[in-house]
Amino acid sequence: MTVTEQNPRVITLRGRKVVGGHATGEALVTSQTISGWGGISERDGSVIELHHELHGQSFAGKVLVFPGAKGSSGWSAYFHMCRLNGTAPAAMIFTRMTTKIALGAVVTRVPAITDLDGDPFELIETGDRVEVDAEAATVTITKAMT
Repeated sequence: MTVTEQNPRVITLRGRKVVGGHATGEALVTSQTISGWGGISERDGSVIELHHELHGQSFAGKVLVFPGAKGSSGWSAYFHMCRLNGTAPAAMIFTRMTTKIALGAVVTRVPAITDLDGDPFELIETGDRVEVDAEAATVTITKAMT
């Protein structure tokens, strides 16, 4: 983890590429896993799981920071449909690698990274600007002004 001396609001983390690419967007952070089948709406990219802390919020075009997938293998199909409908996240940062999340990241075709050298749930907050450079295996966080 690196904090830029010239700008302490900027933090850079190193991790492991899952799916290559580069994206920048507003962070949407949850410490809860997300269910694909029955947990998200592929029409607008919103979380529809009733008791989820992101219920009613859309990840479309945002950098989704979450532990990973839960539920059935249908998870990847719903995130694939989000990609087809233009409602997928801009990038994914997750902490628990499973076959479900790996397949979901691949079919979603957005930059995805895991195994960061800092805890993303402590360092990234919803609203922060996050740049994911999966090719370089880095995540650059610019903290939102409070």
